[in-house]
Amino acid sequence: MKNTTKQALPFTSYQKFAVFILAITQFTVILDFMVMSPLGDILMKSMQLKPTHFGLVVSAYAFSAGISGLLTAGFADKFDRKKLLLFFYTGFILGTILCGLVNSYALLVAARIFTGLFGGVIGSISMAIVTDLFSMQQRGRVMGFIQMAFGASQIFGIPLGLYIATAWDWHAPFLWVAAMAAIIAILIALKLKPLTEHLAIPNKNSAFQHLIHTISKREYRIGFAATAILSVGGFMLMPFGSAFAINNLKITEHQLPLLFMIAGMSTLIIMPIIGKLSDKIDKFKIFTAASIWTILTVAVYTNLAETPFWLVAIVNVLMMMGVMSRMVPSTALVTSIPAKEDRGAFMSINSSLQQISGGIAAAFAGTIVVQKDNFSPLEHYNTLGFIIIGISILSIFLLSRVNQHLKKHPEQDSEPVLSVSEI
Repeated sequence: MKNTTKQALPFTSYQKFAVFILAITQFTVILDFMVMSPLGDILMKSMQLKPTHFGLVVSAYAFSAGISGLLTAGFADKFDRKKLLLFFYTGFILGTILCGLVNSYALLVAARIFTGLFGGVIGSISMAIVTDLFSMQQRGRVMGFIQMAFGASQIFGIPLGLYIATAWDWHAPFLWVAAMAAIIAILIALKLKPLTEHLAIPNKNSAFQHLIHTISKREYRIGFAATAILSVGGFMLMPFGSAFAINNLKITEHQLPLLFMIAGMSTLIIMPIIGKLSDKIDKFKIFTAASIWTILTVAVYTNLAETPFWLVAIVNVLMMMGVMSRMVPSTALVTSIPAKEDRGAFMSINSSLQQISGGIAAAFAGTIVVQKDNFSPLEHYNTLGFIIIGISILSIFLLSRVNQHLKKHPEQDSEPVLSVSEI
């Protein structure tokens, strides 16, 4: 409870740069994944794909990202985090270029697998860097700013990606993302300082032993379970979001970019606010309130039929506010669990389980949702909504366990690895 009354700690100039570079890195990675949702309807029609096939395109990225995270978990605390970030970000750029060059369904799946092998690990490395550079009293704001990448991808990235895809074809948005990411990679190489302080902590375990050691800790497993459960909802709804909006809600293809832009703008506004509140108020209480809000709005949105655009936009904004407001406090809580010497491995495993559970969710959603032809309404989309409601209730219970553990061990993660003078 002490954290709820503490004065918010200010950021140093280098910390501000770190937040910026991590946020725009996340922007490109999220955009690469998020663009699959609005392109979903285009891809399903141009390649004559069924929902099951498109669900596998999304799952291919998620499964490969999850496997990659598990394979790298044992090594994650044995290298400079900056070098690790650059290595995987370069692979992500190459994979995104491949996505922009392929011409068949099989090659697209292969390209998504390659991209996932690298892109899926970037988020975990970023979170490890955050816990190295920022104290617990700063992380709510940091998570708020970094998660703004999600909103920014909807405001700037997804609508522009849709316009580019409409003007040329669906390959062009991937090449555009790769070009942006290449510029960011240069900034990381030139401006981000090496992060090697965790290497000074004695750790004689092999990579495999370090992985097993991290998985074996009970409090870590609770955090893993909470993250995995939270990722299921997004992976269930988002892949079919554009197809549902166009075929069920009767939103036109020209209105779709505006719908994403409006939702993204609301996210961009709400995330910093939630971040600041997370540092001043109990993080678990904010998560619980956001989860209840999500349950109510998902129940409404997934049961809509043909609806005026303005009303779809309002309900979509309200739903996204709840979904995104859960991410800031939950991420801040879960990333505070591991000890300093386990952070890289914990974040990698955490990201892996998030991706794998998300991949299963996307594939599972593809078997539930039915579409008679490429222009018919999606059937059973509301079933996904009811599943997400049940999952949201379970996530509240799991995060309460995480919160209880942190209250019992407040000293475990009160300070970053680096002192203010060093950053």
